[in-house]
Amino acid sequence: MNNKPASLPQTSLRIAAAQARPVSGDVIANIARTVELTRLAADHGAKLVVFPEKFLSGYEPDLIAGDPANYAFDAHDARLEPIREVCRQREIAVVVGAATRGADGLRISSLVFNRRGEQIEPYHKQYLYRSETEIYRPGTHGGMLELDGWRLALGVCYDSGFPEHARLAALNGAHAYLVSALFSVKSGYHQSRIWFPARAFDNTVYVLMSNHVGTTGGWSTCGSSAIWSPYGDVLTEAGRERDEVITALLDPAVLTDVRARETVLADFSARGDAMAGDYVVQSLD
Repeated sequence: MNNKPASLPQTSLRIAAAQARPVSGDVIANIARTVELTRLAADHGAKLVVFPEKFLSGYEPDLIAGDPANYAFDAHDARLEPIREVCRQREIAVVVGAATRGADGLRISSLVFNRRGEQIEPYHKQYLYRSETEIYRPGTHGGMLELDGWRLALGVCYDSGFPEHARLAALNGAHAYLVSALFSVKSGYHQSRIWFPARAFDNTVYVLMSNHVGTTGGWSTCGSSAIWSPYGDVLTEAGRERDEVITALLDPAVLTDVRARETVLADFSARGDAMAGDYVVQSLD
């Protein structure tokens, strides 16, 4: 990492957050719902859509740990072909939450499909909630996507509670921070309405959060997926209880203006002792 900011994008980009109620353990049904909502996002003009944490199985830690062959994914899982196909047909990128399995164990991941339907390297959640550490291994590096000149950093739920996670993304040139999540009706809603505006304003980046609705893995979730501006303002917000797709336009003029007025990111970088960390950058174009 060199802590040099990426050049600012030159064109606008519409992105979407899809929130929905997964069917517990029904991977095929959840993939079909992913395809359906991806089409809806494309109908609204979005070039990328983000789904909640572990959406393809439901959050469901016991199911996943008990039968990872059925409820976790590898890079070549044939069940994912409908998602690849809708990406090809509608020229839209998809980020969808799933458990993944590898030789070193299970991870909580964001599966990533580019606009040609190609599945590229997933991002793995780096900050695990305490109960998750019993089942999953943490990711070891950040994930960044490039799309139409925009650099889009990925996070999963609890990642966003650590300011360093979004700050490191911004130091690696992120213009937006996209988080697949599970936030509950209790403390989760309160957390999300503090963490995400702060991550946006502190780093002058757009922020997106995609959340579940209904109950999954024993958690009663609060919906309210949203997209925030680089100034920390809510641009659009979903309801608390229904399946919904929301979109917002990422505007380079807004990003340029906010960064000119709010210089915390540039001032932090200028110190010369900024944080270091590994990042994998992948193109969606």
